[in-house]
Amino acid sequence: MPAFAVEVVHAEPGRHVAVRVVLEEGATAQDAVRAAGLNWAHAALAIFGEAVEPARRLRDGDRVELLRPLAADPKEARRERARKKKRPVSGAR
Repeated sequence: MPAFAVEVVHAEPGRHVAVRVVLEEGATAQDAVRAAGLNWAHAALAIFGEAVEPARRLRDGDRVELLRPLAADPKEARRERARKKKRPVSGAR
């Protein structure tokens, strides 16, 4: 079977890991992560930023990304920042 290469990446605060792996035709995102030797038990997977299932078949040049859970809900964080920006109006009569 023909072989092809993909990159598997994972980022954490202060740390970035990128591993290039060579796989056989028909390999999946899950196969790539295992070949890279990365732990993905609690991570979602994406290819170039688009969420995919672990069984998604790969193509030459794909970049498989391990997505860690969000530390905070983005909508709630934005609301909190907006609340902090509001200033009380002084001198209102």
